Amino acid sequence: MSANQSQTLIGHLLELRNRLLRSVAAILIAFIALVYFANDIYSFVAQPLLAVLPEGGAMIATDVAAPFFTPIKLTIVVAVFATVPYWLSQIWAFIAPGLYQNERRMLIPLIFGSAVLFYLGAGFAYYVVFPLAFAFFTSVAPESISIATDISSYLNFVLKLFFAFGLAFQIPIATLLLCWTGVSTPKSLASKRSHVIVGVFVVGMLLTPPDVISQTLLALPMWLLFEAGLVMARFYKPNDLNAHDTDSLIDNPLVSQEANH
Repeated sequence: MSANQSQTLIGHLLELRNRLLRSVAAILIAFIALVYFANDIYSFVAQPLLAVLPEGGAMIATDVAAPFFTPIKLTIVVAVFATVPYWLSQIWAFIAPGLYQNERRMLIPLIFGSAVLFYLGAGFAYYVVFPLAFAFFTSVAPESISIATDISSYLNFVLKLFFAFGLAFQIPIATLLLCWTGVSTPKSLASKRSHVIVGVFVVGMLLTPPDVISQTLLALPMWLLFEAGLVMARFYKPNDLNAHDTDSLIDNPLVSQEANH
């Protein structure tokens, strides 16, 4: 490795460290701003269950420190969610200089569209899935059983569903990338529609609690998002590095640097 290459590598590592530190600092600032409202945030997240509990039902804490640490844990997760646009922009600023111009045009909407879809997935879980699933769970409980959900168990349950639906809503992005990189085509993916339908129900079974409602409410949006991804993929051509124009090569700083040497 030459001295110039070594300096370039060190420069990239320093830039990566700085951007990671900025992202962590943004999450920390968001946490500090939100921690005062930690109990209110937990109450908001717990509302779908509290709304359907029968008379006498309540949430409990089985661990001595749970009333303090559980809302704090949730607030940290919320701080990470709230700062997604910022730390995604830091990731983008780090990788953008090494991309061709047409790759930048493609990846900008994909990266930030991914964040929006994740938010939509989490919102869908909270406003649609939770009320239906919790109403079902409480309705089938025996009359002799008093429902008292542990706050830590409830948080782990809802966070799992938030991430499951947030990731499931990334299907249009994955579909676009498969077609854009030339791994597959919209026509080829459409011909495998039956396999996709079976696959999304299997994923729904694995990512959600063992009830038909949650599984179906995850599988159906995944299927519809796959169809939406196919529609959008028709507007993008496969990424062919050999087809880049001269301007794209010139705009790439890494290529320009090698040319100067």
